[in-house]
Amino acid sequence: MPRSPSRLPSPPRRRLLQAALGVAAATALGGPLAFRALATARGLETRTRAGLAFGTTVALTVAGPDTGTLDAALSDGFAAMRAVEAAASLFRADSALARLNRAGRLEAPPEALLAMLRFALALAERTEGAFDPTVQPLWPVWAEASARGERPDPADLREAVARIGWRRVGLTPERIVLEPGTALTLNALIQGYAADRVMAALRERGIADAFVDTGEFGAVGTHPDGTPWRLGIADPRAPEEAAAVIAPFLGFAATSGDYNMSFSPDRADHHIFDPATGHSPGGLSSVTVTAETGLVADGLSTACMVLGPERGGRLVAGWPGCSLRFIGKT
Repeated sequence: MPRSPSRLPSPPRRRLLQAALGVAAATALGGPLAFRALATARGLETRTRAGLAFGTTVALTVAGPDTGTLDAALSDGFAAMRAVEAAASLFRADSALARLNRAGRLEAPPEALLAMLRFALALAERTEGAFDPTVQPLWPVWAEASARGERPDPADLREAVARIGWRRVGLTPERIVLEPGTALTLNALIQGYAADRVMAALRERGIADAFVDTGEFGAVGTHPDGTPWRLGIADPRAPEEAAAVIAPFLGFAATSGDYNMSFSPDRADHHIFDPATGHSPGGLSSVTVTAETGLVADGLSTACMVLGPERGGRLVAGWPGCSLRFIGKT
């Protein structure tokens, strides 16, 4: 049975702070000229390329001895992002995931979609549904009520919750099938997974020093001036300021928070949903997870927002190579 397309895409989930940190550290070193001078003194050239993807701004910075290799690596990195968008972005009506939501069935799904959905379903099982990729029906209910200056009608919310359940998804390498009324979002994973794919593309070009911002973050090597990469964690109540700094920063990091997209002035209602209730979890303002892959960091940060500090802490403690930072409601 055909499904109605989702009326609005899920919002991006930002944000770790980058101002005066990470690739923007040139400001602290005396500006771009000083940044380039220090990199040149190490025998390195630098390239940064910015753009739009996943409904937000993205940027890649690479360093190395050969400008041609750097430019090719940046092109490959952006091509990797576009491939992930084509597979699973709800900001694109022609993505494989958008087509799956409309039709309820997708033959020969792209590998990127399969990889994200396999992980999403495994994480849903491990968290007993606290993380669930089938929460997409809640988004239009909340967005449309918010546009009217209201909260959702309880009956509408109950109807949406009744359509949620990760077991409603059938997945094989050949096809994905959704039960009637089911719709998927992978916005809780797509930017972290994109960081993985971008970093893999850069690695194929031999890039040893890079900072990746796909909406979530990845870093390898060192800053072009020779110092470690540093990443600031945004203050949820002043997102342009840092509440903490990860230094050195290597690997991947993702943040889920109540501040990027809220449906109420007090941020009690926001874009992260508890699948069991249809409401937003109330205990935390943000969760930052660092991990060996962006996919894991992204998924765990959302799961921990729903699980809360105690259960979320146990989840992350059982995941090799991960750490987390909570910021409570204020």
